[in-house]
Amino acid sequence: MKIIVNGKQKEIARASTLISLVRELELNPEAIVAEHNGRIVARDEYDSLALAENDTLELIRFVGGG
Repeated sequence: MKIIVNGKQKEIARASTLISLVRELELNPEAIVAEHNGRIVARDEYDSLALAENDTLELIRFVGGG
């Protein structure tokens, strides 16, 4: 199925969850904020949030530095 991730279309497997996508993208779930269809997702929802066709995600990574 197709979803939009950070403004780009991405093909993912049906029955994907937010956490499975985060892992597929090799992101650290503790170091990102996820917005799903305009709503900020709490980290404890990452495992249970099922993604659907045409969903929109924004994944924002925290980057340290100085």
